[in-house]
Amino acid sequence: MALAGGVVLVALILLTCISVVGRGLNTFGHSDFLQNAAEGLANALLGTGVGPVNGDFEIVEAGIAFAIFSFLPICQLFSAHATVDVFTSFLSKRKNAVIIAFWEIVFTVIVLLITWRLYYGLEDKIGNGETSLLLQFPIWWAFLASFIAAVVASLVAVYCAVGRVMELTTDQHWLPKAEGAAH
Repeated sequence: MALAGGVVLVALILLTCISVVGRGLNTFGHSDFLQNAAEGLANALLGTGVGPVNGDFEIVEAGIAFAIFSFLPICQLFSAHATVDVFTSFLSKRKNAVIIAFWEIVFTVIVLLITWRLYYGLEDKIGNGETSLLLQFPIWWAFLASFIAAVVASLVAVYCAVGRVMELTTDQHWLPKAEGAAH
């Protein structure tokens, strides 16, 4: 999932760069400076059809949602989410394990809730036939991609929550070592 999210993210970055460069060249072609200095060059530039990518923000909006859900499973599995341990660093290892297990369960409930609501959003978007403004692609496509990634994130979250509880109750490691962890 992280690889799929990474591919989508790189594609979105390239799309955004192409759109920004196109917008800049179009603005430059219409500028008084270029029109007065080299009208033929300005007309040739504008004649290529250079400009922003039509509907770029719609594609970025849909793609970013998918990418976020795609990165959640690997972040969850390796405990790579940002944490602040200023107040817990002085606690015992056991107390920290209880806190980690508690937040793992809370996170799992939240991811399951988001996945559940994405499902109903997907059903709604399929039912009403809503499309994006410029490109007119069905909105449910973006909901489906995000829902699939959220299902995987939910499965990993449940696995991690069970793993954290098992680690707490058995004092054995059930999950991969957390990023930067000393255990």
